[in-house]
Amino acid sequence: MARAQTWNRYSIALSLGTAVAALVGVSGNAHAQDVAAAVTPSGDSIADKPTADDGSIQDIVVSARRRDETLQTTPIAITAIAPAQLEAKATLNIGDLQGAAPNVLITNQNSGAAAANVSIRGLSFADIDKSFDPTVGIMVDGVFIGTNTGAYLDFFDISSIEILRGPQGTLFGRNTIGGVINIQRTKPTGEFGGKFEASYGRFNTWAGRGVLNAPIVPDVLAAKLFYFHNESDGYYRNAMTGRRTGASNNENFGGSLLFTPSSDFASLLTLEKQVQDFVPVNSNISKTGELFCLLEPANECDRNTTTDLYTVFVSPTSSHYTAPAVTWQNDLDLDFTKLTSITSYRSAKEQQTQDFDSSSVDIYYSNRRQKFHQVSQELRAAGKFTDNFDYVIGGYFYSSRYELLQRTRITLFAPPRITEQNTIGHSQSYAVFGDFNLSITDRLRLSFGGRYTHDRKKNRNRVDADQFPGVTYNGSKFTPKVEVDYRPNEQIMAYASWSRGYRSGGFSGRGTTLVSSTTPYGPETVDSYEIGLKMALFDRKLLFNIDAFYADYNSLQQSTTVPTSTGVGNETIVTNVGSAKIKGIEADFTARPVDRLTFTGSIGYLENGFKNFITQGAISALQPAVRTIDYSNVNLIYAPKITAAINAEYSVPTDFGKVQANVGYRYIARYDQQIGLDATAAYPPTGTVVIPRNDPRVRSDEQNLLDVSLSAQFAVEDRKVRVTAYTRNLLDDRGPNAAFTVAGLWSFSSAREPRTYGVQLGVEF
Repeated sequence: MARAQTWNRYSIALSLGTAVAALVGVSGNAHAQDVAAAVTPSGDSIADKPTADDGSIQDIVVSARRRDETLQTTPIAITAIAPAQLEAKATLNIGDLQGAAPNVLITNQNSGAAAANVSIRGLSFADIDKSFDPTVGIMVDGVFIGTNTGAYLDFFDISSIEILRGPQGTLFGRNTIGGVINIQRTKPTGEFGGKFEASYGRFNTWAGRGVLNAPIVPDVLAAKLFYFHNESDGYYRNAMTGRRTGASNNENFGGSLLFTPSSDFASLLTLEKQVQDFVPVNSNISKTGELFCLLEPANECDRNTTTDLYTVFVSPTSSHYTAPAVTWQNDLDLDFTKLTSITSYRSAKEQQTQDFDSSSVDIYYSNRRQKFHQVSQELRAAGKFTDNFDYVIGGYFYSSRYELLQRTRITLFAPPRITEQNTIGHSQSYAVFGDFNLSITDRLRLSFGGRYTHDRKKNRNRVDADQFPGVTYNGSKFTPKVEVDYRPNEQIMAYASWSRGYRSGGFSGRGTTLVSSTTPYGPETVDSYEIGLKMALFDRKLLFNIDAFYADYNSLQQSTTVPTSTGVGNETIVTNVGSAKIKGIEADFTARPVDRLTFTGSIGYLENGFKNFITQGAISALQPAVRTIDYSNVNLIYAPKITAAINAEYSVPTDFGKVQANVGYRYIARYDQQIGLDATAAYPPTGTVVIPRNDPRVRSDEQNLLDVSLSAQFAVEDRKVRVTAYTRNLLDDRGPNAAFTVAGLWSFSSAREPRTYGVQLGVEF
């Protein structure tokens, strides 16, 4: 009966999208950007023409506020990245965006398939469990991806990328409390043509990717097919076999159909599937004093957290992930308003084994199976009440279901303990929203809006023979936003804003006790204040943007791993842990001082701190007594104090085409990767335990990343050909990508990509 009810809800949502499509189809210009980009025969975009004929820097059109606006007139902190920039640097995936915008981190979580840890302005939630909501929303073609798994995306066939910093709850939803990465892929062009790329690099890494466009009915029906493949042997070395490990194989393929029976209606249907097979690898960073080190060979404990990470001692592991998806977008211009309907269904299955003790001794081994699917439906209307008063209004529905089945074997006990956990969770969200722009004068504009969201979550959990009762969480929130911008002239805009963000409460899907499985955590909220200045100077040879912000987070949700006397000896749960204050300054620029030379750069500065972060738990499995623990002095995770980047691009015309050189430097200050008590500190035997800092082993060292590429572009008949040689992380800066410690038991980490290099060939026709 439950499955039937769930399917009925999905059917209703899909039927709603169908009805809207039918309605707009009877009447027969969609969102200007959507339809224009879809049917423009040339396919030219700002990515193809970043500078005007006079050498000035063209402004980029963005849709950050669900409207078509130029970057320099959008009153929010946003970075827009032209696809040509990514292509010139041989960018492969979303992780290569790290450093492209201030106060933005994007790392790969190897505990889940294609899983992304995304942090914007110090806000992240680094967990692949499907019961937890992301803090940064990743949107692909207007669809919110409801889990960190599957969000580490391939970058090819991209039309635009926008990184919005700060809460975006009004237009993008409840779980965008940290910000949004808004990705739009290209649409069928309606002309026969294609784009293909092949590359080979270090660690036997090679990729082949292609897009083929073709008309079916001229000017009415167009098709696009795409296929991406990327594989590598991995950059770890298994000390027991002497071979490389950490291999991966990624496939992403599908097709789109664009139906444009008239100039004011467009219907775009995309079918796709993502498949990934990889070898999960963890590096052992346990040390003397932790229980696992008593069972492991001496040379596998007390290792450093830099170069040692690349040599591992692990049992055979594997992961298989498959995720089909359907997206259907319909756009209609009714003259008095523009309607948009986006209907989406995404599903995922994954099976993963993992050696969590990361040693040659089989101590902690898990087999995790997960199923997840989501359906969403968004309806929007955009238009003008008057010439100086415009609007975007709409409604949103989201529903998901996940199931976790995990078997864990621990050999610390005699006989070995095998624990099985089965969790089933449901989530539903309904929202209505509106966003309005009122031009008070030609130079002064007031923007305001809000979103009302209602969330409902269910959780049912079984651990071994213990079936815990099913529980339900309900919560609602209104998240408003107000901003004002002033343009004293055409070159300068100043703005100020206040917004409230919200992330839904729910249940800890990996709770293993009655209390942790049935006790909900509440929502977290943020009040964010921001002022900014955007300038176009020296006849648009320099674009410079700067902003300052202050964010006050309340009832902050925090993932914590605590020891237990049952099950596998520990559990990961989420609780509300007080408040946090984050403030900072961000700046970015684009400069074209002379012909053919372009500089881009950014810098971000963060200060953060917890307040009243008080929880209950044990210091370690060896000291299981429940204590009051004060984490108020520790740092937020994935929140480096400084992030900075500068990139230089120089192109030289030649008889055969042009040669282009790119040199980019990124600096990321050290940052913590987990809230965890410092095992090196001494604590009193009674009373409150005050944690002075997070465990030093979960701290990333500062990173100095240098990337260099050289491209030659030329034409062969009517084909554009590009050959690129590249090196990423030229300085071979090594260290942790993620780290985790379980108090008193063991600790492990993964390593970031070392120096790599390769060559890439691209053909476009």
